[in-house]
Amino acid sequence: MNPRIRTCPLPIDSAIHQYLPGASFIDSQCVEVDNTERTALRHALNLMSMTPAWIDNLMVLRNRLVQLFGLKDLGHLTRVDLSRDDASYGENDRVGIFTLIANRPDEVVLADKDKHLDVYLTLNRSAATPEGTRTLTLSTVVRTHNLLGKLYMLPVGPFHRMIVPITLRNISRL
Repeated sequence: MNPRIRTCPLPIDSAIHQYLPGASFIDSQCVEVDNTERTALRHALNLMSMTPAWIDNLMVLRNRLVQLFGLKDLGHLTRVDLSRDDASYGENDRVGIFTLIANRPDEVVLADKDKHLDVYLTLNRSAATPEGTRTLTLSTVVRTHNLLGKLYMLPVGPFHRMIVPITLRNISRL
């Protein structure tokens, strides 16, 4: 099955809405999945673990370049522990390159904050349909703090919109 990834509105009941004021970048894309039992956090962990190697290698390059500007090294997108139980994650735990802000079965909120910008990411799962599917929506909101953040987002914004469908396509295969 070749999943259809589409741009979609931010889920109406998503926590991502609280981060919209002052946002300089907003993206929301979704896909239908067959697994109706997996939590939003588990979907997010799988999504990160299945990041293609070339994207993870670009993160390595990003980390080297941004250190020249005093920004933090985020590590690898794929560095997640798939054997760790979802219930063991608590607020402020690291999840890949992000910090866990909130975790409910239907939505996980992750963030990364640095001096140039704040990134907020949510992964929502809709209610299961009678056909046995759910819609997963990956939403991203970025708030830039300064000129460095704005310059950073010039190449990252369009690249983000290219990478998200690739990762969502991978997650829908599980």
